Amino acid sequence: MNPDGTMTLIEHIYEFRRRLAFALLAVVIGGIIGFLWFGTKVGPIPSLGDLVKDPYCAIPPNRRLDSADGCRLLQTVPFEAFMTQLKVGIAAGAVLLSPVWLYQIWAFIAPGLYSKERKYALTFVGFATVLFAGGAVLAYILFPHALQLLMGFGQDAFVTALTADKYISFLLSLLIIFGISFELPLLVVMLNRVGVVKYRQLKKWRRGIVFALFVFAAFVTPGSDPFSMLGLAGALTVLFELSIQLARIHDRKKDRERTDEGWDQLDDDEAAPFDYTPSTIDDEPSAPTASGGRASGTDDIT
Repeated sequence: MNPDGTMTLIEHIYEFRRRLAFALLAVVIGGIIGFLWFGTKVGPIPSLGDLVKDPYCAIPPNRRLDSADGCRLLQTVPFEAFMTQLKVGIAAGAVLLSPVWLYQIWAFIAPGLYSKERKYALTFVGFATVLFAGGAVLAYILFPHALQLLMGFGQDAFVTALTADKYISFLLSLLIIFGISFELPLLVVMLNRVGVVKYRQLKKWRRGIVFALFVFAAFVTPGSDPFSMLGLAGALTVLFELSIQLARIHDRKKDRERTDEGWDQLDDDEAAPFDYTPSTIDDEPSAPTASGGRASGTDDIT
């Protein structure tokens, strides 16, 4: 803990190791909780195994292979049930304890950021988390309908007996794909905020991008079922349109600011009204403080 807040390279490595250890510990503890929750009902909350199995059990009984005790997934090799329970438990535990390991990542990065950068980073992480969760929830809602549609082909010539490993892998991949895909509007808004793309460009490219979203949904949807594809493409289209409108509001605000400041009145060969008077040594900002910033409040980047 140096007075000026600086750290050597080896100190950064030690700090990274410590934060990584805490993050992995949180994932392990979450995995244990998820593993125990798999077969245990917690009050009104159903067990994790029931939540995972319900979409499969929603298939009509004449379309699936049931045991004498009702709807169950199929285990074809030893320890498949254990590995499936462990996989689902770790995934659920990582989500439940995500605030812990996300905080460790944030605690490692935050000291190197200014207050304005921290605000933008927190906003980005918050919206990214909400959008990912929204995509995963939508995937879980659509999954039973897509499963029934896929298993409805073949009429009475086939019966569905899904193995636990392939079924869980299909479900988790669908949740992850939907969650990541829902980050698209956040990416568009960020690019607009930093000036990479403008509203007029997005408006001009709207039709082509919507078509690309449908093509993207057709390629990334597991099993290529049309129900999940249309659901993902439709949701991405709505979110993309929302991001376009946010870009429109942002660009209008920036245009009004430029008009009020008179920047639009300048000719191309006219000098900008900056103060070009060089500063002296006495005018330079003071040394960095313990917080990593400057005592004079300047937001310079080294």
